[in-house]
Amino acid sequence: MFFEVLALNKTFMKLTQRFEELEEQVSQIEASTSFRDSMYGRGEYVNDESLLNWKVKVRSLLSKVCGEESQHFKQFEIAEDYGIVGTTNLEILKRLKAVFIAAKEDFESGYLLSIKTLVQAEVFDSELEQANELFSSGYSTAAAVIAGVVLETALRELCDRNGISHGKLDKMNTDLVKVGVYNKLNQKRITALASIRNSAAHGKQDEFTDQDVSDMIRDVNQFLANHLVD
Repeated sequence: MFFEVLALNKTFMKLTQRFEELEEQVSQIEASTSFRDSMYGRGEYVNDESLLNWKVKVRSLLSKVCGEESQHFKQFEIAEDYGIVGTTNLEILKRLKAVFIAAKEDFESGYLLSIKTLVQAEVFDSELEQANELFSSGYSTAAAVIAGVVLETALRELCDRNGISHGKLDKMNTDLVKVGVYNKLNQKRITALASIRNSAAHGKQDEFTDQDVSDMIRDVNQFLANHLVD
């Protein structure tokens, strides 16, 4: 749990900082507004290169934070279209900024599921890497415990996504099969992995082998890839 909180805070702060940097950048672009002539007449414009630079960065951030199928990303793409002849790039910027601010507010309020998924993916990767390092250093028991924690945390998240109450691992495993999240073959494998974790947690090293732990880390990683990582 300690490592999970650290990873979550690190990711959230990093993305928060990026939103703030891009909000400051768009304010600077707006401040550079000037009147100039174009083929459509005189109007208010901002620097084209600065606008393009900002758009590329925001698109990258929205893709990572919201996903390219999100309304935020799609509306940003729509807002990029000049549409009516004579529209200035300042008007485009204002539309883009409105979408950007909406995404920023939803992110800060915790309404973006993909952010939670992103954070959890980083947490899982970090903890499984730790399990791998421990295993490689000969600490298979500790590696099995950590991999088991990752697995149980993943089951809780799947329960949250499917409106299932948390409970003991066996119950969550059964309930997730009932609603069709995965099949009975997966259920049996999860039960076996949980058994290895329980034996490791109680120091019963004679109940599993190093190969069991190696396979466990591999299978937990595959389970996350199949069911949690978008």
